Amino acid sequence: MKRGKRIAATDFLSLECKSKYTFYACGYTLSRQRKSGFLKKLNKFNQMSMLSKNQAKQMEEEWTEVITAKTNLFDLKLREIWQYRDLVAIFVRRDFVAGFKQTILGPIWMFIGPLMGGIINVIIFNSIANISTDGAPPILFQMLSIAVWQYFLNCFNGAAGTFRSNAGIFSKVYFPRLTVPIASSVSAIFSLGIRFILIGGLWIYFATQGAVTFQGIKLLLLPVLLLILAVLGISLGIVAAAITLKYKDINNFVAYGTQFLLYLSAVVYPISVLPENFQFLADYNPLVPIFESARNIVLGTGILDLQGVGVAAVITLVFAVPAIMIFNYTERTFVDKV
Repeated sequence: MKRGKRIAATDFLSLECKSKYTFYACGYTLSRQRKSGFLKKLNKFNQMSMLSKNQAKQMEEEWTEVITAKTNLFDLKLREIWQYRDLVAIFVRRDFVAGFKQTILGPIWMFIGPLMGGIINVIIFNSIANISTDGAPPILFQMLSIAVWQYFLNCFNGAAGTFRSNAGIFSKVYFPRLTVPIASSVSAIFSLGIRFILIGGLWIYFATQGAVTFQGIKLLLLPVLLLILAVLGISLGIVAAAITLKYKDINNFVAYGTQFLLYLSAVVYPISVLPENFQFLADYNPLVPIFESARNIVLGTGILDLQGVGVAAVITLVFAVPAIMIFNYTERTFVDKV
């Protein structure tokens, strides 16, 4: 085979006829007699290339997971979250271990903290301020109220810190972002369960003294109240996460706002002690009927405000819908803002 003139790299895959007897391919000149043999090899090469493309397409169709950009702001990808349930369990374990790492008493603080908080509230609000508890034992009233409030606050804080606290993980690994606030709410349930163990022991003691009575079937409403609190806390936390992601100083207002909400939601006092001219604050606060109903279900004091709980559930759904849209929208570009 006679060596011919080199052609440009851009003509590598093309055949260019230079004369009646020769043509160029891959930088070599071939004689007319060998043209047909070369074309057969070239056709075979093209067939093999097409076969490789078909194999690649078939392999692409056999992927077990395909990551695509979200186009629907209402898409929660619940099926995908269920596939990552093991990751939720890992996050829950991480929160539990990190909370008591390098401590002397370890998980015992989960019992000491609520007990000390209840004693302090009894001294300040019931002994010094002389605020009534509607006949319930003050220590049981305060511990139950603070336990339910802390559950709501944990759900809120877990969702509010979703993007900023996990930016390092989000920027390196893909997984459903909604697993983080879900894991925070599950961790909050475990913490609430431990608090309820301590509250249950105190309830049994005061029940033997006749200070509290068993409320029977009404206890079945308690999980409903906790579910409303969890969804409302996560929804408000997602909105706070989106705002504080862009404006960091809003974090200070969020901290003050949660403290103000504690005293505005009839947590450490019953709604019966509110003056007449401040009753409107309770009427427009969806947390008030939830706390008041929770105390009625467990302690038998206050009122079971089913109408107020229904309104709170509707308000929670109203907050949840835009919160989902905000979460999916913020998820797309938050890495550039952190």
